[in-house]
Amino acid sequence: MRAGYGRNYLLPQGLAIKASAGNKKMIDDHRRSLAKREEKEKRAAQTDAEKLQGLELRFLRRVGESGILYGSVTSFDVVDALKERGLEVERRRVGLHEHIKQVGDYDIPIKLHRDVTVTIKVEVRGEGEPEVAPAVAPEAVPETAQTAPEAVPVAEETMATTDETADAEEAAEE
Repeated sequence: MRAGYGRNYLLPQGLAIKASAGNKKMIDDHRRSLAKREEKEKRAAQTDAEKLQGLELRFLRRVGESGILYGSVTSFDVVDALKERGLEVERRRVGLHEHIKQVGDYDIPIKLHRDVTVTIKVEVRGEGEPEVAPAVAPEAVPETAQTAPEAVPVAEETMATTDETADAEEAAEE
C-alpha cells in the first residue's frame, strides 16, 4: 500500500491502525477473545443441536381434495412449535426456503452455527385425517397376540363344561 493512501485515507477513517508493538499486542488479544467467544457459541449450538436431534413436529391444517393446504406451513410456524417445546431458535436459522403447501413429511435443516446444522422432521397432515400407524413386522408382534386363536377353543371347552355341569345339577335336583 502506498504511504499516502494509508496516511490520508485509511488512518483518518479508522479503517487501519499503525503497526506498532502495542497495537500488535492489542490485535492479538482481540483475536484470542474472538476465538474464545466463537468456541463458546459453538458449544452452545452443539448442546441445542442435541436437544433438537430426532425431534418431530406435526402440523394439522385444512386440506383440499388433492392434498393442497389451505394456507401453508412457514418458518414462523416451525419456530412457534419449537418455542412451545421450550426451544428458542431464530426464524432466520430455519432452512425452509419455500412455504410447505402440501401434505407430507419434510426434513428441515436448522443452522444453529456456521459448523452446526441439525435436521428435524416435520409432518404436515390434514385435519380429520385418520392417524396412520406404522406397520408392524410379524416378528415384532408379541407372542400373546400370536397365540390368541388358540385361546378361543379353550373358551368353547369351558362353555361346554359349564353346560354339562348345569345339566348335572338339574338332574340332581330332580
